[in-house]
Amino acid sequence: MVIMTVTVLVPDEEGVAALSEIEGVRPVVYRRGEPVPAEAAEAEVLVTGDGPSDELWRELPNIKLVQLLAAGAEDWVGKVPDGVLLSTCRGAHGGSSAEWVVAVLLAIYRGLDDFAEGLRRKHWERRTTDTLQGKRVLIIGAGDLGRHLRRRLETFDVRCTMVGANAREGVHGTDELPALLPDHDVTVLMVPLTPHTRGMVDAEFLAAMPDDAILVNVSRGPVVVTDALVAELASGRLRAALDVTDPEPLPDGHPLWDCPGLLLTPHVAGSVSGRRQRAYAVVVRELSHYLGGELPKNLVHGEY
Repeated sequence: MVIMTVTVLVPDEEGVAALSEIEGVRPVVYRRGEPVPAEAAEAEVLVTGDGPSDELWRELPNIKLVQLLAAGAEDWVGKVPDGVLLSTCRGAHGGSSAEWVVAVLLAIYRGLDDFAEGLRRKHWERRTTDTLQGKRVLIIGAGDLGRHLRRRLETFDVRCTMVGANAREGVHGTDELPALLPDHDVTVLMVPLTPHTRGMVDAEFLAAMPDDAILVNVSRGPVVVTDALVAELASGRLRAALDVTDPEPLPDGHPLWDCPGLLLTPHVAGSVSGRRQRAYAVVVRELSHYLGGELPKNLVHGEY
């Protein structure tokens, strides 16, 4: 039996090492802005953490599959030539993102910022804090990230409600949000950025959240209408934890910098040790399906 060899372009030597173990794969390093390797003309698969470009398709005329190292595909949707498959790295970063959500909620409810400030001032002040136990958390996004988060939160005796694009067993539809928002202490955004989710969290959405509720955004900045959130935070009615913003990076002088009740990190929820290894583990699984004549499990359909 003749085994066909498929050339796969990867962005680094770590990718070469991970994919070298797959029979029938010849991994080759391809980096944007560097001389194009001779193998690029015959490469069938591109593994990348970058965005698309017109130059890309001229350099890689035989590409049939683009395998992303990220879970989000909004930069690529609608920009892939006809006949080229697009697959995400869903499953690699869900645990890290869920861990970040748990961390910020614990920090907010247990008042860790205040205690850290007391340490800086060498001021010892005991006080009672709130607790994550018993809180009602609305998780918008019932995919890999949402499932990871639910499993972790339930160990803290949190009551979770899942929301997806469409209702199904154990998952509410987004059309039910107006009725669900007032009954939850925390709303967590874990959705992809699509035309349907862009600006989803607007003034009306935020107004439906109860007083002192917390909005957590670990998806993409444009899912939230920034001006509407700034208004709610400035009033002191709501609190928020954001790993992503719109615009991003947040420029000097932006009103979000000075908003009360805000915990802000610079898009680092998934930036943890072992991130690349977990991503390449997903890539190996996706390529195994592809080489076996199947469609990748994380294949992007339409807006995904």
